Amino acid sequence: MAKKKKEKSFSSFVNNPIDFTLLITILLLLSMGLVMVLSASSPSALSESGNSYAFFLKQLIFAILGIIAMLFISKIDYRFYQKFYKHAWWIALILLALVLIAGKTVNGAKRWIYVTETLSFQPSEVVKILMIIFYAGILVKNRDELGLYTKGFIKNMCLLAPIIGLLLLEPHFSASIVIIGICATMMIMAGCKFWHFLATGAVAGIPAMILLIVKEPYRLQRVITFLDPWKDATGDGWQVIQSLYAIGSGGLFGVGLGESKQKFLYIPEPHNDFIFSILGEELGFIGCAVVLILFAIFIWRGVLIAMKAPDMFGSLIAIGITALVAIQVIINVAVVTSSMPATGMPLPFFSYRRNSIIYFIVWNGNFT
Repeated sequence: MAKKKKEKSFSSFVNNPIDFTLLITILLLLSMGLVMVLSASSPSALSESGNSYAFFLKQLIFAILGIIAMLFISKIDYRFYQKFYKHAWWIALILLALVLIAGKTVNGAKRWIYVTETLSFQPSEVVKILMIIFYAGILVKNRDELGLYTKGFIKNMCLLAPIIGLLLLEPHFSASIVIIGICATMMIMAGCKFWHFLATGAVAGIPAMILLIVKEPYRLQRVITFLDPWKDATGDGWQVIQSLYAIGSGGLFGVGLGESKQKFLYIPEPHNDFIFSILGEELGFIGCAVVLILFAIFIWRGVLIAMKAPDMFGSLIAIGITALVAIQVIINVAVVTSSMPATGMPLPFFSYRRNSIIYFIVWNGNFT
């Protein structure tokens, strides 16, 4: 009897259905991302290591590892995570506290924990998925109170405060924005009233945002640079100006794959957060449109999966992952096109960040 039960459990694991439209979309985005990393990183890689393929090969290895992990995780019943949603909050808190204690300071911020000199990870990336699991669980538990201001809105937002506080101490302003956006989206979809967010944002959120910007000189400088990047064209405005040159010179069809001029050390680390500008230069408006359409398909499939989920927990997990990708795409493209002040935000499946590429692929295994 026990043997039959075990066989049935294994069969359920193997036969768990996969959304092939979403899977193909992810693989297309990842493939285009690898091609763009190869093109955008070659001058920087050659300059730093003497091997123009160095960054591409690392990204390729981590992408393959991510795909293998994604296919495995896609077979795990998402309801398994519901048992541990409370633990997710504590793990997130411990990781963010640990990075402040044992993290390495890079460019004035403690965001990385180095296990060895070559092996490291960024806790804030893990915290994003932990908060999706936690909020999916807590919102299901408190579903009857979500329409109330104090017990629904304030109570759930207070649970987020310690996480955001630790992130701001790193400091990691962009991760804070993403996590707030994810949790707010999940709360609204679960049943919290939208006007609660509007009223509280107007009274407390906007003043707090202004205070955080004014308090840190570099944040204020980014706002000033956004308003007029040409005022300091060879300083703080350099990166965004070069990005605009790249996108503008691409025109409709681009200058051709591998033919970018701005990647030759004009844009600092063009294979990272500003890879979309190299995409615009080499593949033009058409190339950018194709990538954005693929992201739109990803979001559409994510929302569809959320709508068809058999329970509220599954629906919120899907909404959370979809919101995570959508928010990061919007912020990245907005920064690259000078539509908002600069902030460090990778483009999902594209930017060269070993941790990010694995996290994005693996996370999406939860609803492929």
